[in-house]
Amino acid sequence: MQAPLAYEIRKPAVVDAGKIYPALYLIHGMGSNEQDLLQLVEGLEETYYIFSVRGPIVQPPGYAFFTMEEFGKPHRDVFDQAISKLTAFIDYSFEEYPIDSTSLYLMGFSQGAILSMSLGLILDDRIKGIAALSGYIPDFIKNENDNRDVRDLSIFISHGEQDPVLPFAWAPASKQYFQEHGANVVFKQYDSGHTVSQQNYQDLRAWFTSLR
Repeated sequence: MQAPLAYEIRKPAVVDAGKIYPALYLIHGMGSNEQDLLQLVEGLEETYYIFSVRGPIVQPPGYAFFTMEEFGKPHRDVFDQAISKLTAFIDYSFEEYPIDSTSLYLMGFSQGAILSMSLGLILDDRIKGIAALSGYIPDFIKNENDNRDVRDLSIFISHGEQDPVLPFAWAPASKQYFQEHGANVVFKQYDSGHTVSQQNYQDLRAWFTSLR
């Protein structure tokens, strides 16, 4: 079976025959690539099969998953195609690797955070945890998935207060939305821009540790 998206994989050094593993899917930001987020999860491959996927759209110096109609509003048809490709990739991973389909996690930065939070709502109980770094939930996703029950979802939301790309003010709204729908939310804010600070990294790793 051909993969719907290009990707990098990290997996346990020793894979036990007959065992299935939780999966962690990494989704990068605009202009980046599948190498970008791997450094943030180094070492977690002993717990998870890690798939870092590449966006299908060329966006120098790297790639993107969708394009923008206006500030804060993705082109809907391109966004839907990205959701479809990522969902197909998750299904592909089940076919090709020993993945526990009841233990799926997403992590994304910027565009990747937007897609991760959206997939968490669209795929509902298929996703157990999300790390959303510097993103937001598009209004059309909120409106179309307002009846979702995500009480079994754990989510880490982080954002820099000085973010010049995606305003920090959008982050508390994401926190509130997931809390209102029953998710277990960890929310962190930092005196930083559109980046992952050292403290953000440490908090992210602590969150992953808390999931075990």
